[in-house]
Amino acid sequence: MSSPAERSERWTTGMATRRAVLGEAYVEAATARTTAFDEGFQAFITEGAWGSVWSRPGLTKRERSLITIALLAALGHDEEVAMHVRATRNTGASAADVAEALLHVAVYAGVPAANRAYKIAKEVYAETVTEGGQHGGSHG
Repeated sequence: MSSPAERSERWTTGMATRRAVLGEAYVEAATARTTAFDEGFQAFITEGAWGSVWSRPGLTKRERSLITIALLAALGHDEEVAMHVRATRNTGASAADVAEALLHVAVYAGVPAANRAYKIAKEVYAETVTEGGQHGGSHG
C-alpha cells in the first residue's frame, strides 16, 4: 500500500470504518494479502466504499449493513454476503434484521437469490454459535 505520508484523509477514515465494520482481524488479514497487483483496487475500495459511502452520516452502520446484505444477496455475491453477515456482529444488525432484509430480496430480486442468501446466513450464524456467540440477537 502507499506510504503513510501518501494516504489521504478519506483513506484513513475508510480504514477506520472498515475496521469498525469488518473487524480488526479481517482487515489485517486482507491488508497482509495486498500486493502491488491489487493495491490500487484496495485503495479504491478503502477510499470509495469505506471512506466515502460507509462513512457518510445519513444512515447508521446497521442500516448500511442491511442494505449491503440485501444488494449482495440480490446480485448473488455469496462470499460477500457471508462476510457482511459476519460483520453484523459489529454493525448492530440482528439475525432478525437480516431475515427481514432477505424477505425484501425475495420479493424484489427473486426467491432463488433470497433462498441462497438465507442458506449462507444460516451457515454463518451456525459458525457463530459454534464459536460461542449468539445468533438470535444483535451481534454488536
